[in-house]
Amino acid sequence: MRRLIVNADDFGLTSGVNRGILEAHSRGIVTSATLMACGMKFQEAASLAAQAPDLSVGCHVVLVDGMPTLNSTDVPCLGAGPTSHFCQSLIRFASRATTGRLDPEQIEAEVTAQIRKLQAAGLRVSHLDSHKHTHMFPAVFKPLLRAAKVCGVRAVRNPFEPLVFATNGNWKRRFKLGIMRRYRAGFTQHLAEGGMVTPDGCIGIVATGGLSLATFASLIQNLPDGTWEFVSHPGYNDADLDKVTTRLRHSRDQELSILTSDTVKDLIRSEEIELISYRQFAES
Repeated sequence: MRRLIVNADDFGLTSGVNRGILEAHSRGIVTSATLMACGMKFQEAASLAAQAPDLSVGCHVVLVDGMPTLNSTDVPCLGAGPTSHFCQSLIRFASRATTGRLDPEQIEAEVTAQIRKLQAAGLRVSHLDSHKHTHMFPAVFKPLLRAAKVCGVRAVRNPFEPLVFATNGNWKRRFKLGIMRRYRAGFTQHLAEGGMVTPDGCIGIVATGGLSLATFASLIQNLPDGTWEFVSHPGYNDADLDKVTTRLRHSRDQELSILTSDTVKDLIRSEEIELISYRQFAES
């Protein structure tokens, strides 16, 4: 049996991203989305989500390349020098995470604040993932699990993509994912200790930014048994997107086209893959 969660990241980033995610849900195969508490269009996204009861909404935890929900003086380990922003570099963040320079209490407090912001907006938070997959580091994952438990969230993204699917994408992205696979065993152990549930893994991470219909078809046709998550970033590349730091611009339009195409819907049906949401997964 093969089940697939199609999650759209970056909900709340811009109006164009919000609109694209809702269209990918209403006209396409997106079943879930993760909302950024610090997103420029957070309130708009929360209002749109209320109008889409079948869309499962989780928290897209941001600890790098963004703004804290707490006062920046409360989370100095995440800061970028004298500014109120998080550090922008994932490599720099990874260095802090692997050399004991992240304070677990600060991480837990910030993650809790982000989840609580979604809940205060009336959203039922079904799951967690993280911007740039920072929760794969144990220094982040353990306090994130504690925050999830406090806030009543039971599901979290499994950020590890099987090597068989990691043949596309640029070499730098493949290199980063290869290095970070060393954390897979610890992830599984901490997950069990935290009493959380997660899919069997992710697909589409390496293809992010360069997804084509052919690549998507290959991923789906080779999907193993189990429950998997396809990580997507649909949206519209509009003027709002020029105001934020992101490498994903024209690719958002392309992903929206793929996720709403009749060809993809027919492929899912012909492969007899069951589309489910994170809410359904967490409650099953």
